[in-house]
Amino acid sequence: MSIFRVPTPQNEPIRSYAPGSADRVALEKALAELKANPLEIPMVIGGKDVTTDTTIEITAPHNHKLVLGKYHQGTAVEVKQAVDAALEAQAAWSLMPWEHRAGIFLKAADLLAGPYRHIMNAATMLAHSKNIFQAEIDAVCELVDFWRFNANYMQQIYEIQPNSAPTMWNRLDHRPLEGFIFAVTPFNFVSINGNLPSAPAMLGNVAVWKPASTACYTSHLIMKIFREAGLPGGVINMIFARGAAIGDTVLKNPHLAGIHFTGSTGVFQNMWKTIGENIATYKSYPRIVGETGGKDFIFVHKSADMEAVATAITRGAFEFQGQKCSAASRCYIPRSAWPKVKTTLLKQVNELKMGDPEDYTNFINAIIDKSAYESIIAYVDYANESKDAEVIAGGKYDDSKGYFIEPTVVVTTDPHFKLIEEEIFGPVVTIFVYEDDEFANTLHLCDTTSPYALTGAVFAADRQAVALAERALRNAAGNFYINDKPTGAVVGQQPFGGGRASGTNDKAGGIQNMLRWTSPRSIKETFAPPRDYKYPFMG
Repeated sequence: MSIFRVPTPQNEPIRSYAPGSADRVALEKALAELKANPLEIPMVIGGKDVTTDTTIEITAPHNHKLVLGKYHQGTAVEVKQAVDAALEAQAAWSLMPWEHRAGIFLKAADLLAGPYRHIMNAATMLAHSKNIFQAEIDAVCELVDFWRFNANYMQQIYEIQPNSAPTMWNRLDHRPLEGFIFAVTPFNFVSINGNLPSAPAMLGNVAVWKPASTACYTSHLIMKIFREAGLPGGVINMIFARGAAIGDTVLKNPHLAGIHFTGSTGVFQNMWKTIGENIATYKSYPRIVGETGGKDFIFVHKSADMEAVATAITRGAFEFQGQKCSAASRCYIPRSAWPKVKTTLLKQVNELKMGDPEDYTNFINAIIDKSAYESIIAYVDYANESKDAEVIAGGKYDDSKGYFIEPTVVVTTDPHFKLIEEEIFGPVVTIFVYEDDEFANTLHLCDTTSPYALTGAVFAADRQAVALAERALRNAAGNFYINDKPTGAVVGQQPFGGGRASGTNDKAGGIQNMLRWTSPRSIKETFAPPRDYKYPFMG
């Protein structure tokens, strides 16, 4: 026997895809292959492909006419099959030596970083309308990082052992949870789709995984990688079904051991409520881990580098069309700095090109689907019509070919304006200009304006201003950035998650998240047990 150590993880390097590069050539080949060969995507239950009589067409968000394939939608019948398959796989998987579980996901990481890299990037560009840089950092690099770093965190967890006194040996058995994990994943990050079911599975748990309907295309590739890497059938079961078909079968199942969720606040709160109402029916107390959204801020001090501020707004608010829970959505800028920030920001925003992600000069691509598009343009219309706001850039939209919304900058005189308080999840940023001498009071305003507390940034050269902002906004963001945009957390560097209405802050990309999927057992072995019941004080 040996005590094994996984390879020390390093963040996967981001490739440039420069014109004429081998990566660009391979990517364009993958794009052509996917467009020419629409996929038929089954569910995967117990390691087997499962199809139904109901199929849903998948089209590219930026081109309604580009049909990428179709996925098979399940019912409560298939959901129950997935739960049963997970529970059937549980015993064998939980007893598999940890190094073999690690080996599966380390192999998955190498498959994604190697032979699947360009096809995954191409699929993400087509199905999620991400430009190549956004696809590369998400669908490849971050997911590779999750699998490699989580394996290392697993090793660290198993190394956490208690002290022992003379004549005894104390040990901790880091067990998986009893039952199954329900993993619910969003459309906007392929890496989250791959991480939420696999992080618990790595530690010996089994999972029922429900991707967002707009993420079935890339989720199919993730499952393909899992299977090629050697994941046993039933450990992760991928289902495509409506919420109504899932509810009772999953959330009221006595064997529900945990929820791993990224999505809307309302859905997460409703799931938590359902679990609470049924708490007496479960065989254990389900672990509830969720990240739900944000109203993320950039706060500027008069000493800041204003060109850096403008760039942080442009990138932080408009990369991937603002469809990030970490996207900059509200900004607080001192009056003395606003003219320079405004000039630079408008210059940058007016240069941004919008269109198909296969045109590599486009910075802005399409909104994910019709529902999201209509929700976002309602906010744009509200700003265009409001007396308390001025739209200084963008404000237009068009869905004739794809779901396109111009990057929109709104300036308001009302610090409680609707767009500065509510999550929009699109390419819209709202700016409030404050008086220079109101820095401290406006920090308090920023802290108390939103129910969310996911990400935020402060820009200042004055160190006292940075220190004051860090204190005043301590609970306003789970990921806090100094002189940088509030997006782009890196696995192993900035574990990601927020508090308040933003979630349970269990930090994806950190050991904190992995600890949630274990149930430690303390073992005490005594080598020389007493043979007389009497204690010395009784003499």
